[in-house]
Amino acid sequence: MLPVIYSDEFLDHKTGNYHPERPERLTAIVNALKEAEFAEKIAWRLPTQVSEKPLLMSVLGQAHTLDYINKVKEIASTGGGYLDGDTPVSPRSYDVALLAVSAWLDGVDTVLATENPAFVLARPPGHHAESDTGMGFCLFSNAAIAAFYALQKPGISRVAILDWDVHHGNGTQAIVETQSQIAYCSLHQYPCYPGTGKASERGFHNNVINLPIPPGSDIAVYQPLFEKIIVPFLADFQADLLIISAGYDGNAADPLASINLQPADYGLFMDYCLELTRKILFGLEGGYDLPALSQSVTATIGRCLI
Repeated sequence: MLPVIYSDEFLDHKTGNYHPERPERLTAIVNALKEAEFAEKIAWRLPTQVSEKPLLMSVLGQAHTLDYINKVKEIASTGGGYLDGDTPVSPRSYDVALLAVSAWLDGVDTVLATENPAFVLARPPGHHAESDTGMGFCLFSNAAIAAFYALQKPGISRVAILDWDVHHGNGTQAIVETQSQIAYCSLHQYPCYPGTGKASERGFHNNVINLPIPPGSDIAVYQPLFEKIIVPFLADFQADLLIISAGYDGNAADPLASINLQPADYGLFMDYCLELTRKILFGLEGGYDLPALSQSVTATIGRCLI
């Protein structure tokens, strides 16, 4: 069985008509997973309510300033607004974003308890959110927060984050690059939003690898990067937990980038990750073409269940 942590409450983060990061992303994935040939092997789980997760606000504060957390809360409580031109906050967005964080933390607990993968199917996404600002559809830096949380668990001394979203996770990198116990690796289209993620950036402890990928690239470009750089880097780091910022906007069908992956390629990504460990937490980031997105998540989870 593979746990998928999901709640209909994640649909209550409203982004407005025609926004690419919309609730339908989740419903498309849920419907696809319920129709998948392995549907009976999925264990659907609700996230723990925020009030029942005592460490949540503490680890949230490790990643974000109190002023920023309060800003998101205030915008939501006064009817909504924008953190930037792309990042809306609706009346329930603060509560939903906290529940998403809780889901990621539940994912950490689940993976460490079972030593097998789990998938967090939540929104809003997080990898662009920096310590003092949200941007790029993201409110709180879910992957970084989950890494901080994991490091508080017995026997966990090193956590790696692999970000295969087509956009560089500027927020994740900025938050974790000073932490010797956390490694960050990103494959991302360049040039592309947000314009960060140079190959020369290695973190404060040689704990960062950025792999900028030119527009038009396909699996033939990605495969040697996994084999020659990513797998050796992660193997050398010897993490006790692998967190994947699972964005699916590298698909050829996706409207927000120009990479030519196919949904089945994410199954190949999984093969490389499973060579390293089965202690893998997936959390949804981008992916905006609904058929490609749902097919890609299905390919990811299906490979874990082989």
